[in-house]
Amino acid sequence: MGRSLEDKQAIVADLKETLSDSTLALVIDYKGLTVSEITNLRRKLIPTGTVCKVTKNTLMGIAIKEDEKWLPMSDLLKGSSAFLLVKEDFSAAIKAYQEFQKVSKKTELRGGVMDGKLLKEADVKALGDLPSKEQLMAQIAGAINGVATKLAVGINEVPTSLARALQAYADKDKDGATSEATEATEAAE
Repeated sequence: MGRSLEDKQAIVADLKETLSDSTLALVIDYKGLTVSEITNLRRKLIPTGTVCKVTKNTLMGIAIKEDEKWLPMSDLLKGSSAFLLVKEDFSAAIKAYQEFQKVSKKTELRGGVMDGKLLKEADVKALGDLPSKEQLMAQIAGAINGVATKLAVGINEVPTSLARALQAYADKDKDGATSEATEATEAAE
């Protein structure tokens, strides 16, 4: 039994809303996957902030029709399509999909769209090779911590160096005073 017009409009509205929150959309051919395998893929993608939508290409075509950001996706709308709509960490999402693909060997990545640009499979793989959001944050934190440590050591060295310089000056002055006293004593004798 077909869907009613209201159901289709609700699906399109949901797709538009999900796309508005997304930074990357991947299109995969899911032909041959069972319901449990698609459910497994969805579970793997949830921690990455990615939504897996299985819908008709015509409904996705309607959802992207007036949106310049997603319009290039129309080139990928053919056959059995599942759409991975990535909200935040696209690197982790791509890695999760690649991990799923290695195990199932049933899906094929057609491409993706990011910032209004059509991405080929090689482009998507290159994005997947980038560090994840957590890894980047850790690298930045490490760099900031390194700079802060060097700054703290440098600041700590200033008073120590100053104290050493003052001590050296005092010792020099003391040696100078001692030698002058010795000279004065010798002269008086």
